[in-house]
Amino acid sequence: MTEGRGVAPEAGLLGRLAGWSYDRRRLVLLTWGLVLVIALAVSHAVGTSFENKFTAGNTPSQQAQDILKSRFPSMAGDQAQVVFHTTAPITDPANQAAIARLDAQLDRLAHVVGVEGPVGLSGAHQVASDGHIAYATVQFDTTTYLLKKQTVQAVITTAENARHAGFDVQLGGTPIATVVQAAPGPSEGIGITAAMLIMLLAFGSVVAMGLPIVSALFGLLVGVAVLELLTHVLVVPTFSPEMAVMIGLGVGIDYALFVVTRYRQGLAEGRDPRQAVVVSLATAGRAVLLAGSTVVISLLGLYVIGQPYMVGVATASIVAVLLVMVATLTLLPCLLGYSGRAIDRLSVPGLSHDATPRPTKGFWYRWSRTVQRRAWLTGSLSVVVLVALALPLFSMRLAFTDAGNAPTNLTVRQAYDLLAEGFGPGFNGPLIVAVKMNGQQNEAAVIRLDRALHAMPGTAQISPPIVNRDHTAAVITLIPAWSPESAQTQALVHTMRNRVIPQALHGTGVVAEVGGETAAGIDAASYLSGRMIWVLAAVIVLAVVLLMAVFRSVAVPIKAALMNLLSVGAAYGVLVAVFEWGWLGGLVGIGHTGPIDPWIPITMFTILFGLSMDYEVFLLSRIREEWRRTGDTSESVADGLAVTARVITAAAAIMFCVFGSFVVNDPLHVLKVFGLGMAVAVLVDATLVRMVLVPSVMEILGPLNWWMPRWLDRIVPRVGSEVDVDVPEAAHPPEPVGALGGPSAAPSTLRP
Repeated sequence: MTEGRGVAPEAGLLGRLAGWSYDRRRLVLLTWGLVLVIALAVSHAVGTSFENKFTAGNTPSQQAQDILKSRFPSMAGDQAQVVFHTTAPITDPANQAAIARLDAQLDRLAHVVGVEGPVGLSGAHQVASDGHIAYATVQFDTTTYLLKKQTVQAVITTAENARHAGFDVQLGGTPIATVVQAAPGPSEGIGITAAMLIMLLAFGSVVAMGLPIVSALFGLLVGVAVLELLTHVLVVPTFSPEMAVMIGLGVGIDYALFVVTRYRQGLAEGRDPRQAVVVSLATAGRAVLLAGSTVVISLLGLYVIGQPYMVGVATASIVAVLLVMVATLTLLPCLLGYSGRAIDRLSVPGLSHDATPRPTKGFWYRWSRTVQRRAWLTGSLSVVVLVALALPLFSMRLAFTDAGNAPTNLTVRQAYDLLAEGFGPGFNGPLIVAVKMNGQQNEAAVIRLDRALHAMPGTAQISPPIVNRDHTAAVITLIPAWSPESAQTQALVHTMRNRVIPQALHGTGVVAEVGGETAAGIDAASYLSGRMIWVLAAVIVLAVVLLMAVFRSVAVPIKAALMNLLSVGAAYGVLVAVFEWGWLGGLVGIGHTGPIDPWIPITMFTILFGLSMDYEVFLLSRIREEWRRTGDTSESVADGLAVTARVITAAAAIMFCVFGSFVVNDPLHVLKVFGLGMAVAVLVDATLVRMVLVPSVMEILGPLNWWMPRWLDRIVPRVGSEVDVDVPEAAHPPEPVGALGGPSAAPSTLRP
């Protein structure tokens, strides 16, 4: 029995695309080469314009910035800190002269409106109690995002040139941090090397191993070049290229792996190379198209947030996924055409074994039957493990991490540590209270506010109010007792906004808002937390509808969504345990514990939900293919698992290595967090979920897996055509094949 009528592989769109790419492989290869050269040349000529512009709309911190911009322009720009660490006391005449000389040099630079240094009695409060640490404040005339790189670099170069024996100078602050970036680690190279080794072990052939790497790299290089061009029209954070490489490399190799695996199975079934290419794209290629589309749909969920930098992050990842997917569907059939039956050339001795496209023995065949016989037990145990891993997520705290998480060799980290040592951790995140006045008559209200802030616990230092010439605005700078990323600082900001400021200014007509980088980060975190539920809902609904349209089932999409939520929840739990609780923190190299950057969980969810569908679609596509052929749900689940388990395991191992390489080899804290979360989610998803929970639940559901009410079947559109693939009669008994099911026999043993 089969459900409905399918179409022959050659009749489908992907089958025709495969045949066209195979027949015109020289044209396809030349086109890809030309596109790559043009994209790289244009991106190199135009350059890049990355921005770490993390905003959150019309928040209180933005309102504070607006007050300063309109009524106190000299205080509206961002500040940088020049931190001095001397062997002799700061008050030594030679050190005072060196600081004064540097302050004067900095004051003459473009876009610097003032420098307040620790020289003389007026700067005594800027000298630490130990007498060997001090700082100067460089006030810019605009915000960091409007400052050109060369402007900030001039400040850095001038300050660093003042260093000499016994007189160290380090720089901190947001403007400096946007220019001083840690050099990317060798993560991509390590990930590619690990992928090559895994595929060599899986395929047992150098040629078969190389094709997915070449295909993925072509698509990824074009994608990165396009991303660099997009930085001129979108707000794209500086870490976006590394994140795009992480995602694009993982999915690109996996997608090509699925197609190459099915191609080799086609050869083993007795097809000629062209037929094998057509069948591989009509079956595994369809799974790739659906999986890639799901990843893109999931990433589009980030657009719901409505923030420019999140649109930039989403677009960077979408570009990478789309181009590696296109490379898999066009360039890879071309490369398979060139390799033909020689795909198993340069085979590694000892890495082949007996296997067939529908195995009847071996570990995965036995495992599929074990899960089938004990579906309730295996399913329950996997759920218990997933829930246990996810439990820590309920204590997750979202906040932007500060410069204390930067690599220790960067000047921003050294400045951070010196300020924390000399003045307390709060000096790295001052709060700016911007007061909107209506004239000199409001000065009494400003004084009352200043007294209320002094009486508030949790402050390390409060500067006297500074009033502009027109008496229309005032500024009070408050230094918290805790670091910018601490929960106490967040609570302090809420206390100021909700209680202290309203009580002090009640009935005066004076308005005050709390701003500064720390307050802006708190507002952005709150904004993202509020939007997260909408993103989750949008992604889940779109993914469920897509799977429903593809597999013509109600249970399969809902099951997939719930299991993907478990996978993502487990990844969140591990992140909290490592980066907030410090478990295995030394092994990961996190430096010190802290919160999770608020954009990471929401971005991780959209990407992981899409990536989880990769394995779901590949597994379900093969299960449904078997079910259409036999009509036996139980056998189809077991056979589908047995056929796909090895390739899913290899694909997951590749992704795990790619993502994991960013944890151990990349100096950027955000990429460590992101990489670990992705690596854990992929590992959990490909083992506990795809290999245990999915087949267990499908075995329990039985025929309900493919149930869909007629009224819903009429409403939900069909996506593509399913193909029915008949296995040709083998001219000879099955030959020894590679570890993923491809042939290793000589071409003469295969039917032409």
